[in-house]
Amino acid sequence: MNKRLKQLLIKTKRQVFSEMIGNNPSLFHGEGYDFSELREYQVGDDIRKIDWTITAKLQRPYVKLFHEERELNVVAACMMGGSLFFGTHRIKQEVVAEVAAILGYSAIKNGDLFTGVRAGEHVESVTRPTKRLFGVNHYVESIDATTVLGKRADYVEAPRQLFRRIKRKSVLFVIGDFMGKVDLAVLSKKHEVIAVIVRDRFEEHPEPLGQVHLVDPETGDTLQTNFTERSVVQYRKDIVANDEALYRHLRKHRIRFVKIYTHEEPFGKLVRLFGGRV
Repeated sequence: MNKRLKQLLIKTKRQVFSEMIGNNPSLFHGEGYDFSELREYQVGDDIRKIDWTITAKLQRPYVKLFHEERELNVVAACMMGGSLFFGTHRIKQEVVAEVAAILGYSAIKNGDLFTGVRAGEHVESVTRPTKRLFGVNHYVESIDATTVLGKRADYVEAPRQLFRRIKRKSVLFVIGDFMGKVDLAVLSKKHEVIAVIVRDRFEEHPEPLGQVHLVDPETGDTLQTNFTERSVVQYRKDIVANDEALYRHLRKHRIRFVKIYTHEEPFGKLVRLFGGRV
């Protein structure tokens, strides 16, 4: 493990285990719990189960009771294509690895199972569900070390394969730059799917660069061209059209999403996605 990755994991672990907001110890909430009833707080009850709205109204603490508390299965599916090998602040691949670490550590802290997926044109690997920090570290290291140049991320076929591979209903994060056609419809029928879009500002708002030599990071094809103001305008239109189609698709299938840029802190953006519950 290289020094940069070690520092990233140390920082991320500190954020998750030391800087959580409020009493809820996880980014995740929801379908693991089957709500039963409210009763007045008793000494020894977990304060995280206090219903603060009812407590404020009745001026005495009440806790939520559950029929059964089932552990969640949290899945991070990193879409590893050549376009991740780009960034003006840091490359997108590093941000993808950091997001995966945050999700993995949050699952571990909450006592949930964590599964890591690496995908390109197809699902390449699925880790065994784990509750161990070592398992999260190993997965993040594999994401950081993956050679993405010459690879393509297929946001249509890989999710379909993932639907067949992940049997248990899960909180499933799809992490990547979401360039091109995306179809998460089938996946969202079985799982709670959340899209984490990793981008660099420059690729959305480029500047005229004049004569340039471009290399396609997925195919290796090269192109000599004059990247003028007119070229920038057309490129920007293509990016806007890509994202408008993406957002329509996500909203249609009720998939929550967040966009994280390479100069931003992923932890803070994920906190806001979940309304401050981390």
